[in-house]
Amino acid sequence: MSFSELGLANEIVRAVTEQGYSAPTPIQAQAIPAVLCGGDLLAGAQTGTGKTAGFTLPLLQRLSAKSPAAGGARPVRALVLTPTRELAAQVEDSVRTYGKYLKLKSAVIFGGVNINPQIKLLASGVDILVATPGRLLDHLQQGTINLSHVEILVLDEADRMLDMGFIRDIRRILAILPKQRQNLLFSATFSDEIKALADGLLNSPAMIEVARRNSTVEVIDQKIHPVDRNRKHPLLAHLIKSQNWTQVLVFTRTKHGANKLVEQLGKDGITAMAIHGNKSQSARTRALSEFKDGSLQVLVATDIAARGIDIDQLPHVVNYDLPNVPEDYVHRIGRTGRAGATGEAVSLVCVDEHDMLKGIEKLIKRSLPQEVVPGFEPDPNARPQPIQLRSNMPPARNGRRQGNPAGKQERQHAAPQPGAAKAPHKNPGKAGPLPAAASTAKRPAAKPPATKAQAPQRSAGRGR
Repeated sequence: MSFSELGLANEIVRAVTEQGYSAPTPIQAQAIPAVLCGGDLLAGAQTGTGKTAGFTLPLLQRLSAKSPAAGGARPVRALVLTPTRELAAQVEDSVRTYGKYLKLKSAVIFGGVNINPQIKLLASGVDILVATPGRLLDHLQQGTINLSHVEILVLDEADRMLDMGFIRDIRRILAILPKQRQNLLFSATFSDEIKALADGLLNSPAMIEVARRNSTVEVIDQKIHPVDRNRKHPLLAHLIKSQNWTQVLVFTRTKHGANKLVEQLGKDGITAMAIHGNKSQSARTRALSEFKDGSLQVLVATDIAARGIDIDQLPHVVNYDLPNVPEDYVHRIGRTGRAGATGEAVSLVCVDEHDMLKGIEKLIKRSLPQEVVPGFEPDPNARPQPIQLRSNMPPARNGRRQGNPAGKQERQHAAPQPGAAKAPHKNPGKAGPLPAAASTAKRPAAKPPATKAQAPQRSAGRGR
């Protein structure tokens, strides 16, 4: 099957062909016709199977086939929400790439950068807007954006947004969108929580699940290297040098651990940079750019980047630390083995992480092969120690996780004010106007700070 057989316009097929794609992936082959029909869609597929093109291509087709109302600035007709800055930039880049021969204008907005250029861009008129929830709420609160003409809403990586505590922000945004619209919910995993969200958002949706829940791509060669906790860095350096790895994405559990590993690798003569929530947007953009063009050998990331890095032919992913949440293992290693290419996922596992490894193997329903590297044999008498979970998103009640506390520097109004109206919990597409909880007003300086027990829960990390 070709893209033209899916009913896409010649201009879109031409742009796709220029990117070297001749045939749609399974998720694209099923999602594109479903979206073109105009109904709602709930789609789940493995990371790296082409979900982004699965909604951007038909979205471009539908918008280009119907011209906006004459007069005035271009209204936002399609809204794509993503959990992180990197993923937002990646999606908008795909929109521009595939829509290069169409008369549509797109833009991306996210936190961590000056809002004024975004205000100017939105004022010039945008057909397709890709945004993170927090920064979108900033614009809504300031009255710099109008979403009353949105025809298509896309929630991309919806499971990640739930994990990061974005549900209240999403509900606030849904409450002010037009009731009559097409809703597309895309997710790397198809959890029960996602189905619950879909029940309140989607109207008689088509359902697509290309791969079973939480499965890992078969073309990824996965292995475990048992090692003592204090020898992980020497082992990683040994693997990079002895196996001549030229492009390696390494995941650590904490931001501090990422920075420390970059320094250690630098002393070994290995070029590395870190990307995490405490890095400025310019630093994150630079690190990703250099990693993608091959000038940077190692990119060390926390889980904030697990969904936002899209690199063709990325050969190696290393779990320097196993993730706190088993599902994140699937998302991490999904950065390699994309679009049918082969890849290798290596995990350095010490005695402290054996329970985490069991959780991962239970989730993916397979045992991962273990290979001891000569010279790095673990001490058989070593005893596990408690792991300090100083991660981007610490565990929350009921096993769910909250957003990154570092995000408060990007969303000063993240915490709801006392007495603010509560966000709706049922049928989120039919609620009232933007609640006062999104207000940017600061508390009076004279007011004493709330105690830990009294402080309202913060959905931090919004606007990534």
